[in-house]
Amino acid sequence: MTAPESLSLAQARRVALAAQGFADPAPGGVPTRRHLRRVLDRVGLIQMDSVNVLQRAHYLPLYSRLGPYPTALLDTAAYRRPRELFEYWGHEASLVPVGLHAALRWRMARAHSESWGGMRRIAQEQPELVAWVRDEVAARGPLTAAEIEHDAPRETGNWGWNWSSVKRALEYLFWAGEVSAAERTTSFARRYDLPERVLPAAALDAPTPTDAEAHRTLVAIAARSLGVAAEPELRDYFRLPVAGARQAIAELAEAGELLPVTVAGWRQPAWLHAEARLPRWVRGNTLVSPFDPLVWERNRTERLFDFTYRIEIYVPAPQRVHGYYVLPFLQGERFTARVDLKADRKAGTLLVPAAWVEPGAEPGETAIALAAELYRLAGWLGLDSVAPPAAGDLAGPLAAALVGVAGVR
Repeated sequence: MTAPESLSLAQARRVALAAQGFADPAPGGVPTRRHLRRVLDRVGLIQMDSVNVLQRAHYLPLYSRLGPYPTALLDTAAYRRPRELFEYWGHEASLVPVGLHAALRWRMARAHSESWGGMRRIAQEQPELVAWVRDEVAARGPLTAAEIEHDAPRETGNWGWNWSSVKRALEYLFWAGEVSAAERTTSFARRYDLPERVLPAAALDAPTPTDAEAHRTLVAIAARSLGVAAEPELRDYFRLPVAGARQAIAELAEAGELLPVTVAGWRQPAWLHAEARLPRWVRGNTLVSPFDPLVWERNRTERLFDFTYRIEIYVPAPQRVHGYYVLPFLQGERFTARVDLKADRKAGTLLVPAAWVEPGAEPGETAIALAAELYRLAGWLGLDSVAPPAAGDLAGPLAAALVGVAGVR
């Protein structure tokens, strides 16, 4: 697109959605590795989370962009040779392209000072245990923490999430890049192994960049994936230090990869990626995960979409406004609804504890589009039916729309 000096809010929304892959054509059949790579090229990395009330978080961004796809596609890319992804701290716990291993070594090198408290303390106070755990992984890996704990020296105390000392040692080693995730068990526990037995040799052999070079690489990916963003969002994408991110932004701007732009209604200066696209429209209806990179930075989500969004998993039930695991519904280029969902796998039913319509959205039209999407999601999850909503101001229209969709299936 020709570099503009300013963008309307609607233009900024379309730039952002296109950058994230929501304007790409849908796969013509069953999605393939080519489609997976296209999504990864758009989003840069995929966040992981252990909550499984609906579906594991890392599977959902691909669903939102590709529709129903075989989850084995992502599993194979992450946990089978030749691996294209590896687990590491990108934006929180993430699946990251193996080509970014070198660009994240600055974080690995700072494990002793920047990893979380329990990890740091065990590295500082029990280095002999950390060394023993690494030796166990080297001799017997891949192993889960539980498999190592059986033979571990007796505990000297617990702190932080009630992790055992072995688990904390493993997580420190993981942060430091001395062990990697070989795979996940059915209960979502990591199996740890040495990086040289997990990652492609080309990734490990790549030269280590300077911190400034690494930060520039990561900010460039964030900028491409966001399309248009303010400094805090470019920094947040890979959780970069303030000074490093600012230097990277300045260098990318000088190189012409980032262009200064004003966005209507934004107080902060914005940056437009030089290769950003501005589609004439964005079509399609899809649910978006709470851990989707489109909505990671909640302030940006509010500025772009006039959509205030908070995940309420950790909010006590009586204080929740919308529900436990609430997904926004993206209809075209607007969020028109939000819906609390739960997969009842024993009953084969997608439960809808609550459904809410957004201000300005037409309830009837929104309900019809959302009902079709809920049945599409249920089918992908292997569920046979969708239960009527139990609460929310969209419950009535959505219940009626679900009956209509079920009747033509």
